[in-house]
Amino acid sequence: MKADNEIRQALCRELEEARYGASLAARRYDVVDPTKRLVARELETRWNTALERVAHLEDRIARHDVAAALRPKVDRAALMALARDLPATWNAPGTDARTKQRITHILIREVVLDRDDATNEALVTIHWNGGRHTELRVSRVRTGRYPGDRHPNPVEAVRKLGGQLPDRELAVTMNRMRCKPADGNAWTTVRVRELRERLGIGAFDPTLPRAETISADAAATRLGICVGSIHKLIRAGVLPATQLMQSAPWQIPVTALETEDVKIGAREIAGRRPKFYKRFQEDKTLWLPSL
Repeated sequence: MKADNEIRQALCRELEEARYGASLAARRYDVVDPTKRLVARELETRWNTALERVAHLEDRIARHDVAAALRPKVDRAALMALARDLPATWNAPGTDARTKQRITHILIREVVLDRDDATNEALVTIHWNGGRHTELRVSRVRTGRYPGDRHPNPVEAVRKLGGQLPDRELAVTMNRMRCKPADGNAWTTVRVRELRERLGIGAFDPTLPRAETISADAAATRLGICVGSIHKLIRAGVLPATQLMQSAPWQIPVTALETEDVKIGAREIAGRRPKFYKRFQEDKTLWLPSL
């Protein structure tokens, strides 16, 4: 391979320089006056050091030649065939993540990202090492946000949720629902209470009998699965849950978590986890992608 040849040539140049230095040290030792023992001893030490460097470089070249001979020979025709069929190379069973990363670094020089607010798309421009360019448009997903047509009116939210939740929880819920007041500021306990009283809605009464419910986050913690899996169980009808209005938090009966269907559903979800899921959950190390 070209890289092996370049390394060997560099080592050979070092060896040639080291041999010249050893011969020069030998000549200096030969011409020294034997009666000057300190000088002769110093020159002899330098000569031995030069000979050791020569032996070290010769050993490095020999080990390099052995390692190069053991490497598999590259079939240029097969390599060019793989290069022309990149999907087959990329999706081959033996192509691991590290190999894909190396292929990406070889092929791509840089990737430029931009945003098109008019179409809510991300513009991805790929500059290939061959000088070509590719532009892709990818739809942006607004995770964690409610669509514009699902933002409830504050008055509607307070009419449906007022008295069902404490004012503080209602303020948090309305802020999460992006239920903005006219001035655009966030809801607070005081502002929610003032609006509720203007609408003539009674306050939350904790003494009234109610079924004990928990949120989706709390249910996920108890069952040992993620919130997304809780929502999946709700959509499948396995886990009973209610919403006081669209976009409001789910209210899940605590007793429902003890049903056999919910337990089976949680076990099935946990059984589909990757083999090393627990180790990844416990490992708090922040891994950065290598370049």
